Amino acid sequence: MVFADLLEQVGSTGRFQVVHTTLLCLPILMMASQNILQNFVAAVPPHFCSAHTNLTASTRMSAAEKLQITVPIDANGSPEKCRRYESPQWHLLANNGSTDPEVWEDPEQAALRGCDDGWTYDERERSSSIISEWHLVCSLRPLKSMGQTVYMGGVLVGAGVFGALADRFGRRVLLTMSYLLMAVSGTCAAFSPSFSLFCLFRFMCGMALSGVVLNSFSLIVEWIPTRVRTVIGTGTGYCYTMGQLILALVAYFIRDWRWLTFAVSLPFYVAFLYSWWLLESSRWLVLKNKPEQAVENLRLVARYNGRQADGEKIDVEMVKSSMKKEMSGCKSSYTTLDLFRTPTMRKMTVCLCAVWFSTSFAYYGLSMDLQKFGVDIYLIQVIFGAADIPAKVIINITMSYCGRRLSQCGGLVLAGITILSNLLVPYDKQMLRTCLAVLGKGCLAASFNCCYLYSGELYPTILRQSGLGWVSMMARLGAMVAPLVLLLGEYVTWLPGLIYGLVPVLSGVAAFLLPETLNIPLPDTIQDLIVMKCEQM
Repeated sequence: MVFADLLEQVGSTGRFQVVHTTLLCLPILMMASQNILQNFVAAVPPHFCSAHTNLTASTRMSAAEKLQITVPIDANGSPEKCRRYESPQWHLLANNGSTDPEVWEDPEQAALRGCDDGWTYDERERSSSIISEWHLVCSLRPLKSMGQTVYMGGVLVGAGVFGALADRFGRRVLLTMSYLLMAVSGTCAAFSPSFSLFCLFRFMCGMALSGVVLNSFSLIVEWIPTRVRTVIGTGTGYCYTMGQLILALVAYFIRDWRWLTFAVSLPFYVAFLYSWWLLESSRWLVLKNKPEQAVENLRLVARYNGRQADGEKIDVEMVKSSMKKEMSGCKSSYTTLDLFRTPTMRKMTVCLCAVWFSTSFAYYGLSMDLQKFGVDIYLIQVIFGAADIPAKVIINITMSYCGRRLSQCGGLVLAGITILSNLLVPYDKQMLRTCLAVLGKGCLAASFNCCYLYSGELYPTILRQSGLGWVSMMARLGAMVAPLVLLLGEYVTWLPGLIYGLVPVLSGVAAFLLPETLNIPLPDTIQDLIVMKCEQM
């Protein structure tokens, strides 16, 4: 008898698995709200320099007249965003309010300077944002990208910290801590008095998100049988997809950035309260020499699934016997170094790092600057979120029939080709450009869906959290670099698209070097992984 047989004895797809998986998936609905919150709280409103101080108190002039004599017009016929006239150009009012630049005095003859009296923002779209709150425009414009980079830095650090700690102290304890950290940090970020404190608390939110993702996924896959892993893994991915649609809806009705940040953090308080009901993985408990608690958990599962009599037959000796081979091959403790200690683990980890980095890099490169598409940000968010639905249906089918390796490889290569194709489309064809971007984003979402399932199946139980934590760190590194690459577009407009397209294509080759896991039981030790690889050679 192996552990999978014990799971079948207590019920592998019963009421416990349904409730357990549902409770773990509910917080994942709000994960997208944290990852792409920047699209709404950091939306850049139309802005221009505020009028001179001596004009501000004037009641005899309309806002349009003040703008006309204060701010020059750029080449596109719009008010300049970062410069104004050194002194009011009263003669412009004498031109009957004409906006024809030919009627005006040559703007180059009028002295210009920066926005000494601040900026005026058009807040019809959103009542406030961190951009208007802390004036992150003009010379401070790069701070917008830095805010998202800091958040992804937190996700990167959290992946390493929570991944290693979970393998040592357990999945459920770290998950409960992550829920609380997310709720508290999100609340503090919502009411931060300064941008630096906002970044600090967003960094902590990023750490918490890693803890939620890694431990939720492990608790799901370690309590379900092999035959339903693909379906459950895809269903978990759909929770993230629905979260993108939920964020668009919530952001549409909550236009203030502080209340929006607070609203997407509240559900984690609820998750923290019910997380005490969740059960620790019995697989992990046995491998950590805690068979008594593993037996207790298995009997609880049997009771929830209406198989109490079968559950009572399970004892410590039976559990030890089912995991005897795995326990004999286990050291007392494992570290991240074990991911690189043997040739098999080293090759697998390097390939997975490339896959995760490129998927996250290109995904957030496309998703984190919705305003560039020139479409309503709520509409484009819904479109981007809805694109994931058919993409994940297709990846679910290919993973079930073609295998994980081909699905992962195909998703990345197709995403890269789509992004590269966009470079050949003229900028004025916004509809075609948006369609290609949506297709590419759908391929990357499918790749992400495959990443979590594939990696969880490849890493053995004794190193699953450390492995997932490490590759997740690489993903967050990609997400950190993505907004910085966008800044290159100010110097060479086509360069970001070229980089976003080439990286997934190259990593698709790395994905093809990984072993297949379709219909193969979860490995519990490094030796299991080596045997699995040898059988496929």
